[in-house]
Amino acid sequence: MNTVKTYQKVNSSNENVSFGIAKMEDVFIRGSGKVDEPHRHDFFTVLVVNKAKGIHKIDFNAYDLGNNQIYFVSPGQVHQVIEEEPSIGYAMTFSSQFLIENSIQLSFIEGLNLFHDYGQSPPLSPNNEQFKKLDTYASEVLNLFNNSSKMKELSIGSFLKLFLIECNNLSSINPVESNSDTTENYIITEFKKQVNESYKTEHSISYYANQLHVTPDHLNRIIKSTIGKTAKEYIQSRIITEAKRLLYFSKLSNKEIGFELSFNEPANFSAFFKKCTGLSPSNFQKKEVLPSE
Repeated sequence: MNTVKTYQKVNSSNENVSFGIAKMEDVFIRGSGKVDEPHRHDFFTVLVVNKAKGIHKIDFNAYDLGNNQIYFVSPGQVHQVIEEEPSIGYAMTFSSQFLIENSIQLSFIEGLNLFHDYGQSPPLSPNNEQFKKLDTYASEVLNLFNNSSKMKELSIGSFLKLFLIECNNLSSINPVESNSDTTENYIITEFKKQVNESYKTEHSISYYANQLHVTPDHLNRIIKSTIGKTAKEYIQSRIITEAKRLLYFSKLSNKEIGFELSFNEPANFSAFFKKCTGLSPSNFQKKEVLPSE
């Protein structure tokens, strides 16, 4: 069975570095064009893709690499870039510590419709004019990163925030505006937090609605209007993503994974997995795991 590789630091040789940026073509050359195995980071990753050909897998969902794309990968997500030729663009990485040091609240990142912990993570596809503006921001960040100007980290933080705001404005899903109802913002943040903490044992909307002191219908409306999927779909996405990760990276049997995710019967887990993915757990393993062993 495969073993997941986890990159814990933005810069492995200097733990004090909390931000990084490089040209994608340079990354390709340094790696001699070798395809990296599926892996995860303990930090945020943004790929600004000017030109590319290949596939980008995020939590086992495959997206065609193309021109004028922006990818957002959250800490903990499993991803893999498979390039058929050197990509042209930028790869930015930053930790939560970088956000703190540069007065960017984590709630700002959580309020964006860009970074998703699990489920579908399709790229943002700006038009030429929009992409040119974002590409200019990334170029400015690279220039700052490579010089020794005073307070360059603060400057990078400012450009990063502008970049993310611009991307969020282009997102097809309605963004959480800074002046929107603070009660709804609290519900959204707490719902995501509680799902992440309890998804293995609690699968029902009513459980989370009770925890948040709202009705299931009200919770559904808030989540649907914000992230484009119902609360039930959000919970199911979290369960399915964990199931895929366990099927790929662990040595647990399908039965053991089902019990790990609180399915009393293996058949119930298999039926749930197939309904959500179109594949049985065993067929998912054959498709994703066996070819790379």
